[in-house]
Amino acid sequence: MVPSSIKIRTGNQMIAEGALHAGCQFFAGYPITPASGVYKAMIEQLPQRNGVAISAPDEISALAYCVGASGRGVKAMTASSGPGWSLMIETVQYALMTELPVVIALVQRLGPSTGGATQNGQADILFTEFCTSGGYTIPIFAPSTPQECYEVATIAFHWAEQLRTPVIILSDKEVGMMSEDVDFALLKGVPPSERALFRGGNGAQHLTYDFEELSDVPLFAPVGGADKVTMTGSAHDKKGTLQKNSKETIDVLVHLQAKIDARKEAMSIVRLDDAGPADTLLISFGITARTAREAVRRARQDGKKVRNANVISLFPVPEQALIAAAAGVRRVVIAEENMTGQYRSVLRSLFPQTEVVGVNTVGTMITPNDILNALV
Repeated sequence: MVPSSIKIRTGNQMIAEGALHAGCQFFAGYPITPASGVYKAMIEQLPQRNGVAISAPDEISALAYCVGASGRGVKAMTASSGPGWSLMIETVQYALMTELPVVIALVQRLGPSTGGATQNGQADILFTEFCTSGGYTIPIFAPSTPQECYEVATIAFHWAEQLRTPVIILSDKEVGMMSEDVDFALLKGVPPSERALFRGGNGAQHLTYDFEELSDVPLFAPVGGADKVTMTGSAHDKKGTLQKNSKETIDVLVHLQAKIDARKEAMSIVRLDDAGPADTLLISFGITARTAREAVRRARQDGKKVRNANVISLFPVPEQALIAAAAGVRRVVIAEENMTGQYRSVLRSLFPQTEVVGVNTVGTMITPNDILNALV
């Protein structure tokens, strides 16, 4: 008899479950394949949890609604795919600049433009990480199973709230739409986290972006609350007043990246399958991590010495974990479903004395044999 705790769920549904566990109280979205499962689950479930779920007229509005809700102190999330993400870029930068936390679930599909709505892809790596003018980066986590979708959703909300920044769940069509048995009794996730609050309440002007060290995260006061709060997407001082080139303004701009960089090791998640001394390190993420596990199993049966790293925290790059994983190997193989090896281009500098090769496909999934052919 199947335990009652085991249910069949898609990755998209589990992103929604994780968001609800994390305390998400506001969702706005626009249906788009292959992310519509997140939209549907949140529209159905969030009102039952005393939250608000809105069907937005477009992706620009969806993220703007979420940022507005966040400004009131509410945990918020939206979901989309490549074409919708293209429309969200200006607003995600506004959230970064105003330090308003929001979670964005992006379920990748084949691009560019409208692309292939029902074809898988892992080609939005650089598009998401380097989406801002000014070169700022934001945390990105990539699940490879429905169970990990739940876990990653809770992690994304944790860091969004703790850092006061946008955070991306970078899934893909296969992970998002596949159905698997999920044992709810065994789900892992971080406890709900809340942003640190400013407790004034005297009607004074709050220093919206006050900090001592560049890596500090300012205390949050909601817009429309007991204190006067000033926010702007323009360059500003700690009060939130528009300023262009004062030292305080430059410090605020540097702080936006410093607060993330200072916590990159705390955000690092790499699932390492280490069977001892190895000739090859295999690196993958998302749906390709599942293929990698099968390829490694076959390779070890053939006597090959392979170490396998499933990267969950794509950005900030988990440098220390990956450098340690590559100790003693002769080759690093990075498997990803995109044309140019986007994540490989980011990781290559970590392994200056080691051969780095890629396994890449476009429009089709990587197979275990594709990976086996690249292993030493």
